[in-house]
Amino acid sequence: MPTDSILYATRQYLGIDPTVIVTLIPIKRGASGRTIVRVKAPGRDPFIGVHWTDERPDSDNFLPVAKFLKSTKINVPEIYYEIPHRRVALVEDLGDTDLLSLRDQPFEEREPYYHSALQQIDKLFYSKGPKDFELMPPFDGALYRWEQEYFFDHLAEGLLGMNADELRQSSEFSELARRLGASSKHLVHRDFQSQNLLLKDGKTWWIDFQGMRRGRQEYDIASLVYDPYMDHSAEERERILGIWEEISEDRPEETIFRECATQRLMQALGAYGNILKNRGDEWYASHIPVAARLLREVTAGTALEKPLAPVLAKAAEFVP
Repeated sequence: MPTDSILYATRQYLGIDPTVIVTLIPIKRGASGRTIVRVKAPGRDPFIGVHWTDERPDSDNFLPVAKFLKSTKINVPEIYYEIPHRRVALVEDLGDTDLLSLRDQPFEEREPYYHSALQQIDKLFYSKGPKDFELMPPFDGALYRWEQEYFFDHLAEGLLGMNADELRQSSEFSELARRLGASSKHLVHRDFQSQNLLLKDGKTWWIDFQGMRRGRQEYDIASLVYDPYMDHSAEERERILGIWEEISEDRPEETIFRECATQRLMQALGAYGNILKNRGDEWYASHIPVAARLLREVTAGTALEKPLAPVLAKAAEFVP
């Protein structure tokens, strides 16, 4: 049992015997399939216990990526104790306040956290991992195509019950994957959105970074700007891009940025469809119409507008 492994690691770390009561409080965060609990023991500040399986190929990257990011001065939780062969780690408790929790607050209250997050992304983009650092395969044409297929399979067909054969055969999608996959020189978080950005001490802290790989920096920026959970207004999106331009002294090229947003939103919609259909987590249902609207916006006037129109029209009206 995952909790047994976390409890074993806790007793080893703290040097306490089985008579000492340790409390494990489940934390539900995202859809990564890992077991995450808050650990409370007498006389100690709480910390987080994480257990993962080999179900997802990126899960074993959690420890090495965390150590690399920490060495790069990026805000990630400190690892207190680890037992790699048991796939368990005890890490710093950053609390429960994430960027999503500020969704209804004025942008001025959120702005410092976007600044903190983007400062760190800028640092990541130009960091070099050790030569023996094993990451997930880079964002190439095949991975972008996989994201598209994920959208076809789990959103269009699996959740909406539509036939996605025409989408699969459309050259516009394969061409998009090829164009974006032609460059993958930067390190990217890969899931840079509001649930994975915790807020503590006036700064933004990263979690769920085990999928880090090389890719286009615009993908991470688009993930933050076009985050369906936050549903930023056009003005807010422009302000976030303004923060990025101030930090990097550059602005994403418009076409590439929109294409990265297109890819990211298709991936998100595929994930929502998969989670709803196969895991029954209804929390994601309300984000499907939002993501569909955003995807329709970023593809307006492009070659993808027409083939996506029937799917996005149905997704925009989705009710579980």
